[in-house]
Amino acid sequence: MSEKQKLNPILKLTLDIGPLVLFFAINAKIGIYAATGVFMVAVLAALAVAYVLTRRVEIMPLVTAVVVLIFGGLTIVLHDATFIKLKPTIIYVLFGGALVAGLAMGKPLLGIVFDSVFDLTEEGWRKLTWRWALFFFVLAVLNEIVWRNFSTDVWVSFKLFGVVPLTFLFGAAQLPLLTKYAADKQD
Repeated sequence: MSEKQKLNPILKLTLDIGPLVLFFAINAKIGIYAATGVFMVAVLAALAVAYVLTRRVEIMPLVTAVVVLIFGGLTIVLHDATFIKLKPTIIYVLFGGALVAGLAMGKPLLGIVFDSVFDLTEEGWRKLTWRWALFFFVLAVLNEIVWRNFSTDVWVSFKLFGVVPLTFLFGAAQLPLLTKYAADKQD
């Protein structure tokens, strides 16, 4: 069997952020309920495209899609935007909790997910996993603060123009750790 197919980084970024951009645009033009429906379809389409191109489904996009479908469906059926606003909090807590649970079991899950991208020492994986877990918990708290204290439009804008840049900045801030704990530097 050949090596796992990988998506072009630009395409992967488009599949990851594209549904959120559509959610933002449709919310601005039509409203939260139409945006939620489009978001649900876009998340499924992104998952399908990634599968067709790689012949595998990654766990994080799959979990995200399931939560989007459940909470998006509740939002539309019950005509209550609270459900779609809770979705990010639930995803961030799930991801952060899964990372902490993996550490508790002695298995830094980021090492399993990103082993083909980074080659870190065990200590490096552990530290990176703790950092990402804490970051996800901080995002959960931020999401709760924003959706509970600001308008739906502000919350939608925060998702695209707040969370996405924060995630990129946080990821970039991990470069010193990745360099320090690179397995090939440790002899």
